[in-house]
Amino acid sequence: MFYQCPHCHQPLLANDRQWSCGMHHFDRAREGYVNLLPVQFKRSKMPGDNAEMMRARRLFLDAGHYQPLQAALLQHIPRVLASQAQALLDIGCGEGYYTGALVDALPAAQIFGLDISKAAIQRAAKRYTAVEFCVASSRRLPFGDATLDGILKIYAPCDGEELARTVKAQGGVITVSPGPRHLYQLKAQVYDSVMLHPIKAEELPGFTLQAEHTLAYEMSLRGDEAAALLQMTPFAWRASQAVKQQLLDTERFMCETDFIIRFHQREGE
Repeated sequence: MFYQCPHCHQPLLANDRQWSCGMHHFDRAREGYVNLLPVQFKRSKMPGDNAEMMRARRLFLDAGHYQPLQAALLQHIPRVLASQAQALLDIGCGEGYYTGALVDALPAAQIFGLDISKAAIQRAAKRYTAVEFCVASSRRLPFGDATLDGILKIYAPCDGEELARTVKAQGGVITVSPGPRHLYQLKAQVYDSVMLHPIKAEELPGFTLQAEHTLAYEMSLRGDEAAALLQMTPFAWRASQAVKQQLLDTERFMCETDFIIRFHQREGE
């Protein structure tokens, strides 16, 4: 199987109720996911995005404002992964908006979704039942060596060595990062002086950058959608209650998106 035990790193085998390596056992939750985040790997009692943030994320994404990004990924991913791809992982998958869409794009592959937030994975597993979801750290991937054909990483932090360890030779890592003007108008609501996102060269050990694409468009948001978008971002921690209320009261909020999509291919044969 693809999963490995987070304690002893042996393969995990599944039955209807749990995953087990023979020594350690992990129950399958009512929603269908498995929690592979041992207590000693947690930095807080409930790491990751909380339920309120997940509600905001689902409200915003269900409104379709990031659908062009989803469509671009579904266009590029089948082109860059081998047609016989067996397994693709979405790191930091949140409530599964992109993960669930991969099922139709790669019908022959097993799709996995991983997030450190239990609240996110609970929601994802309820909605996207064809995906295998797990609660786990993106810095300690619970997958065996060279078991994944590809990894999708949208903003999620991850240990580069873990990417190289788990992706097969000639497999790929597809990343999405913010371009210079991403959410510029939203940031202007929070900060007195707005800085453009710096463009940094993205180098992954053991991988070669094969392609880079940009995607930018303007969104027209209702007030509640703009407030939900703020709640999804790190800017929310800096935003005053007055700013949040102002967004809620806005009839129409115009905001730019600016994405950079990159494909890195694993070296080796």
